[in-house]
Amino acid sequence: MQGAGAAEGRSRGSPSTMDKADESAKKARLDLPNGHSVKQELVAVAGGDGGAIVAVAEHSPRAELAVKIDMCVLHCPLCALPFKPPVFQCKGGHLACGGCAAQQPSGQCGACADGCGFFDPCPALDAVVSSTRVECPNAGCHMYVTYHEADEHRSACAHAPCRCAEHGCGFVGAAPDLAGHLGAAHSVPVHAIRYGKVSRLQVPVSTPRLLLVGDGDGRVFVLTVGALGAAATAVSVVCARGSAATRPRFTCKMWVNLTTSAAADGGKADIVLVEMQVRSSTSPGAVVAAGEPTFLTVPPAYLVPGADGGDGAAAIEVPLSVRIDKIAPWSD
Repeated sequence: MQGAGAAEGRSRGSPSTMDKADESAKKARLDLPNGHSVKQELVAVAGGDGGAIVAVAEHSPRAELAVKIDMCVLHCPLCALPFKPPVFQCKGGHLACGGCAAQQPSGQCGACADGCGFFDPCPALDAVVSSTRVECPNAGCHMYVTYHEADEHRSACAHAPCRCAEHGCGFVGAAPDLAGHLGAAHSVPVHAIRYGKVSRLQVPVSTPRLLLVGDGDGRVFVLTVGALGAAATAVSVVCARGSAATRPRFTCKMWVNLTTSAAADGGKADIVLVEMQVRSSTSPGAVVAAGEPTFLTVPPAYLVPGADGGDGAAAIEVPLSVRIDKIAPWSD
């Protein structure tokens, strides 16, 4: 009896294993020793066959808890694309994304032999899909984005790698790093611009390109200059970005005024102008102005003499006015 009483006392003194599991499962928040609460969030790490659950503190300091997760849970078994809410599940437990569920005959699961596998919303998996975030793989980004939006983020990320197209140069880095590299290693001129404001540049026709760097966000644009036929000059601009397939985020207006001395009647000067959406390029150094879908054509009469080129002859320049505008705010 005494042994039984002691055992009973020990049982009352500490919670059972099942009680501990229930208590742990019910905790939506974790308490840190210093009193800060920690909200649990699922964060999957891209690469390999695993992931991580990260507990992010609402107030500093930050605490993390990492576990493995099978990444196939986050993909539709029918189309293999990442799940995005709403996710559907049939009575047999088979999952489908919204697009695939809608394509099934009469909304029934094709994997269910009895023909009774109607798809219904699955709020539980919706919650997992909505809270699963992955870290951007681009060096310097440090952002976590929702898993099913990861590809879109990577394509627009300012830290996506770009390549230097100079002959024999193997540099690969984020667009801001590429700008520094081109300026330092290849002496490409660099000019700061303000969005929505006109920048006036004297661009030598002998300079194949120069860099325009956005004030405030460091976005890099490469302005290219090249011959067009026997006498005309072509000018175009591209945005240095890690993915050239992403939709344009900027517009550009470029123009050149005919100088007063060249105007026929001394009145208002003529102007050549182009407006375009700014294309993206992962290798902006390889872009040729005349090869772009849209470029500014500068006739010989619009060119002006510039500073001494060093050989006793004045350089020929394009008196260019440039204005770049954002189409939409950046989210990366």
